[in-house]
Amino acid sequence: EVQLMESGGGLVQAGGSLRLSCVTSGFTFDRAQIGWFRQAPGKEREGVSSISNRDNTTYYSDSVEGRFHISSDGASNTVYLQMNSLKPEDTAVYYCAADSAVPARAAVLWSGFYDHWGQGTQVTVSS
Repeated sequence: EVQLMESGGGLVQAGGSLRLSCVTSGFTFDRAQIGWFRQAPGKEREGVSSISNRDNTTYYSDSVEGRFHISSDGASNTVYLQMNSLKPEDTAVYYCAADSAVPARAAVLWSGFYDHWGQGTQVTVSS
């Protein structure tokens, strides 16, 4: 059974940092594509970042490029999202997602590509 469990969310002031973790199990970690998504109230789910565990290629949305950093630890089957210089508009529920297929470049931040999802962790950034 594929499982993904996010943690690390919380309340932080603007300009602060948080590190989210996504602990995974039930699939071949080092061949997976892992993505981070977020969804704010009343908005569509947005792709934030993704990493290919096959070759460690990383991807970021324009809204987080330069502020967020994704990394992967094969020893613990965990993917991290380091979020720096947080803004109130980063407030959302953050989800990690996984798939074993190799996505087209255009699909790495598309929620429809990923088959497996975690339950999410809330991130709130106060102004």
